[in-house]
Amino acid sequence: MAITINIYYRGKNGNALLFAKEMLDSGIVDEIRKEDGNLKYEYYLSLEDEETILLIDKWQNQEAFDNHHRSMMMEKIIALRNKYELTMEVHRYEVEDKITHQDQIYIKK
Repeated sequence: MAITINIYYRGKNGNALLFAKEMLDSGIVDEIRKEDGNLKYEYYLSLEDEETILLIDKWQNQEAFDNHHRSMMMEKIIALRNKYELTMEVHRYEVEDKITHQDQIYIKK
């Protein structure tokens, strides 16, 4: 069962956006995406709160997620998070990746 983590990074004076840009520009995001078991690692801008960036982080299983937490990438993420003085709101979901027939009628492809 896949694990999806939604992290809302919040800061002041555009720091959340600067954090996300540095994560991308430094190559950290590319390295995380190469980690075994990573299925998604993407940042999104909030249209309602310019001081919030959403990270959607998806892992194949708990073992892959735990390995990520033990990796050197985490030290780099924590250092940048501290540099930009960000707070976090975290939501964890265990995803079956199944769309029911009943749900399908509402989805346009």
